[in-house]
Amino acid sequence: MKAGLIVALGTAAIVSAQGRQTVFRSGVDLVTFGVTVVDARNAVVTGLRAEDFELYEDGKKQTLLYFMPGDADASDLPQAALHLGVVFDISGSMQDDLTFARSAAIKFLGALDEARDYTLVEFDTEIRVARFSQAEFPRLVERIRTRRADGYTALWDATGVYLDGASGQEGRKVLVLYTDGADNASNIRFDELLDLVKASDVTVHAIGFLEHLRSRDRMDSRLRMQQVAELTGGQAFFPTSLKELDSVYERVAAEIAGQYTLGYLSTNSRADGTWRKVEVKLAPGAGPKGAKVRTRAGYYAPFKEEARD
Repeated sequence: MKAGLIVALGTAAIVSAQGRQTVFRSGVDLVTFGVTVVDARNAVVTGLRAEDFELYEDGKKQTLLYFMPGDADASDLPQAALHLGVVFDISGSMQDDLTFARSAAIKFLGALDEARDYTLVEFDTEIRVARFSQAEFPRLVERIRTRRADGYTALWDATGVYLDGASGQEGRKVLVLYTDGADNASNIRFDELLDLVKASDVTVHAIGFLEHLRSRDRMDSRLRMQQVAELTGGQAFFPTSLKELDSVYERVAAEIAGQYTLGYLSTNSRADGTWRKVEVKLAPGAGPKGAKVRTRAGYYAPFKEEARD
């Protein structure tokens, strides 16, 4: 089974938009997706119900078995927990932007006090990981404030380390990248990172600091950060001032608060490890005119080798 793709539920409570709860039997494995709906003005749409969504896997309609709106009062459920990750670039190329990046990260983390815990992945040539509880928030802030820029940029490796660790967490997982995107020290290639991103259930938002890169590198970094974020249903932002960050954070916070969680049991029971394309659509007449759905593009099926005689 691919880590982070199939959420194995014990006794899981399913909360509908009307607040009703249904308890499923132990052992049901669901494919789960975080889903954001935006209107024609790109504002987050809340208040939708389970019947407002349709799910398709490789073109075949699936039956929705799990639904939880982002604003559901279900914080006691593991599936509703918010785990917030930060991949923070402290490499030498961030020297001119590090003060800006520090302020950006601390301001954002402070605005999301509903997170159950925080995982900080700092990287330059090396990668350092630490997890903090909500009560340990001051320690997290102090750690971000005291780092200095040095070394090369192992961005792909650092992101992969976070995704690996997040696979063991149950609930909603959101990762924010703070970087200039100029990787020059990773062991894994970018295409390999994309495979890891596709194999995860993490929503990635990227905050790019590109002002001090060469124009050619700036475009390459921008495209790659957008690709990673959009593959997960997230977004990439490229602020040039702290003032711009206010609207960025309002946007990201609204998306986290308004994200729906949908789950289904695939009609394809083959444990062949193949990529399965998933489309989440609004049902006819659901949502405002021009509304769009953002979510990850699919998942890798579990894999089990066939027994040989």
